[in-house]
Amino acid sequence: MGDIRAVTDATFEAEVLHNTKPVLVDFWAPWCGPCRQVAPVLEAIYAEHGDKIDIVKLNTDENPLTQAKYGVRSIPTLNVYAGGEVVKTIVGAKPKALLLKDLADYVG
Repeated sequence: MGDIRAVTDATFEAEVLHNTKPVLVDFWAPWCGPCRQVAPVLEAIYAEHGDKIDIVKLNTDENPLTQAKYGVRSIPTLNVYAGGEVVKTIVGAKPKALLLKDLADYVG
């Protein structure tokens, strides 16, 4: 599986919207403290459940088009996409247990 990879405005459609698996997109920025807190949690979830769900990161400072398109106003925002649509939105950093509960439909 490897590490969580970055997507950009240019690669978002191909890597997220056309993915055959559900994809959790971590909308983040380097200056965001809560984003840094949730990153290792997402790494752990990906290590355990990457066969069921892809997890990617989108730097909102460098990719404003996708952020604007999906109305992301605060970060971290975690959107789950399935079949090209947003099926779940989680705003804010959460501990692993709560994130797994929120993602139960996709990792269970």
